[in-house]
Amino acid sequence: MGLIHLWFGLLSALGIILVCLSGCIYAFKNQITDLLNSDIVFVEKKLEPRKTPQELQKMLLTEEKVLNSIVIPVNKDRSYVISYTKNNTDFTSYFNPYSGADLGMPAVSTNRFFEIILDLHRNLLMGNVGRQINGAGILMFCVLIFSGFILWIPKKLKHLKQALTVKFSGKFQRINYDLHNTLGFYGAILLLFMAATGLYITYPWVKNVMIVSLGGESISNIAESSSTENDAFGDIFKDMLNRQKEKTNLKDEKEVSLQEILTSTDKILPYNAVTTLELPTKDNPRFVVTKINTDNWLGAMLPDQITFDKTGNFKSKELFSDKPLNKQFTSLSKPLHTGEILGLKSVILYFIVCFIGFSLPITGFIFWFNRFKKSKSSVNKKG
Repeated sequence: MGLIHLWFGLLSALGIILVCLSGCIYAFKNQITDLLNSDIVFVEKKLEPRKTPQELQKMLLTEEKVLNSIVIPVNKDRSYVISYTKNNTDFTSYFNPYSGADLGMPAVSTNRFFEIILDLHRNLLMGNVGRQINGAGILMFCVLIFSGFILWIPKKLKHLKQALTVKFSGKFQRINYDLHNTLGFYGAILLLFMAATGLYITYPWVKNVMIVSLGGESISNIAESSSTENDAFGDIFKDMLNRQKEKTNLKDEKEVSLQEILTSTDKILPYNAVTTLELPTKDNPRFVVTKINTDNWLGAMLPDQITFDKTGNFKSKELFSDKPLNKQFTSLSKPLHTGEILGLKSVILYFIVCFIGFSLPITGFIFWFNRFKKSKSSVNKKG
């Protein structure tokens, strides 16, 4: 275990440092973006009611803008996020929920910065080659966490307290060893979870293993059975045909008001939540409403989705709680990996754990280098 831990640590150290450091930064993407664009993201909270999507749609039409979607926040001091089309060009902008004024688009430089950070995190800025190197490093990191836990286990029960604490009154070498040993233990489970969800995104075979282990069907089995009468994609094809029929049959029908859509949604999903309303397009003839349900004991952000046809008739409902475990994990793989699943509290926790991951190769290298110097020095003295 000691040899595996040493060599895998030396081989993967630089990659782990870069991945964890970029992960620490990317964890706060939403918070940093909101802060740098605070003048348009946040508005003064007022007692008067906010503009309804219907009212905003009418205001946009007077400026020859076609509403595509709107994000309605729960907090009354946050702006609406609206996507619209003008002169065949799509825009996304923040709007004051009380006056309906267009506050502008977020700074492009912020998006570019986080695109670079994400590319560093996923591919080490080297495209597919970097992605494979990164994946190999994360696989080594999983082995490092396991071997590190084996090495952490105290030989005697009386040494358990020492293994769980950092002796800050000791010399530098002792503090460095305790930081590596103790922090590695405390961060092990979450670091392993982050690594596993990262591999899920990187490698199809890892994704397949996880889906099967959570009760889903192997991707290869789905491909093999796709030509049978009861294939796995039958419901999807049926839904696509229904949407095509709706395009034709409801082409000349008057479109229902946005307020009626939201009212119908609240009857089916009677909870207050961040709501995204997408309007029918040439590709999708339905209204799509997504609400982020946090009404659970952890406060996790779980998406529920409902669709309506052009005239407001209910068409489909996809509740997170109704999905099998493997599909629940698939739909939440990204927020589970980034820590966004529980909001700011989990983002802070992930940042701390990711910083521990960043420090482990450094403290580990210092510990090894000191031992290497001592062993070399003792050999020279004997010589």
